[in-house]
Amino acid sequence: MCTASNYITEKHYFGRNFDYEISYNERVTITPRNYEFKYRKIDDVKTHYAIIGIAAGIDGYPLYYDACNEKGLAMAGLNFAGNAVYREYEEGMVNITPFEFIPYILGSASSVAEARKLLEQINLVNINFADELPLSPLHWMLSDNSGEAIVVEPMENGLKVYDNPVGVMTNNPPFDKQLFTLNNYRSLSNKNPENTFGGDFDLDEYSRGMGGIGLPGDLSSSSRFAKVAFTRANSYSGSDEKSSVSQFFHILGSVEQQNGCTFISDPNLYEYTIYTSCYNTNDGVLYYRTYNNSQITAVSLANEDLDSTDLINYLLINEEQINFIL
Repeated sequence: MCTASNYITEKHYFGRNFDYEISYNERVTITPRNYEFKYRKIDDVKTHYAIIGIAAGIDGYPLYYDACNEKGLAMAGLNFAGNAVYREYEEGMVNITPFEFIPYILGSASSVAEARKLLEQINLVNINFADELPLSPLHWMLSDNSGEAIVVEPMENGLKVYDNPVGVMTNNPPFDKQLFTLNNYRSLSNKNPENTFGGDFDLDEYSRGMGGIGLPGDLSSSSRFAKVAFTRANSYSGSDEKSSVSQFFHILGSVEQQNGCTFISDPNLYEYTIYTSCYNTNDGVLYYRTYNNSQITAVSLANEDLDSTDLINYLLINEEQINFIL
């Protein structure tokens, strides 16, 4: 289970919490413009936009969880169990596997508007990466430098594309239902409410933050959607880079999962926030922190040879970095 969001100050930021019970040796992976993407059902692509993102530790192919291209279009895939439907090959369509979806879109489109046009012809085909790596049921959020965001969901009745006015996505239920449930929280506010209870007695305003009473605090996907949508909508920060990045991590920090709170079937296995990513899509910078390393680490596209043919990988820094004052 995961949470994705965007955030706009002077620049556009996009990222996600990756919540899962096991790690696949995630790494920062940069795909330069001349790395050849080999596709299962369409022609290979030798040149494309450069991409930076976090991918599974599979040598030779960037299995991106989330990423951003050099033009400022960002994309993240989140779990969508029980709803995602992948199809058989369809003649006349652009047949892309789900694990090729992020490379295909980010390699070709410079904006959400361009991505929408590509989506009109895409058929997500049911082909595993390998026998030991079956497809995950996913849906995706895209956002660009303009702040425009959409959600793409492969449903039983076709590929659905939703405008995303709140700039947030979690998991189940489908996005249109998630968006509708925000109606239940329309009375919430970042200000303390007036006493409208009724009767002739006075009710005490005993604490700050009472305007948020009723905001969910549990770890379910519907509750995380409402919580981060409220947090994002009411977030305030300076517009400089450090303030913006810091606030973005605080937004996603409002719904991070602590190890031990979400039990999986194994007695020693719990879902937790393995990493949080934040992309400055204007400048091509990926910031991240991990569960065991609270320090923010940054990797920039500008520091790399983007015309090369080889993938560039950086292992995530997972050991806590503590600044001791001696």
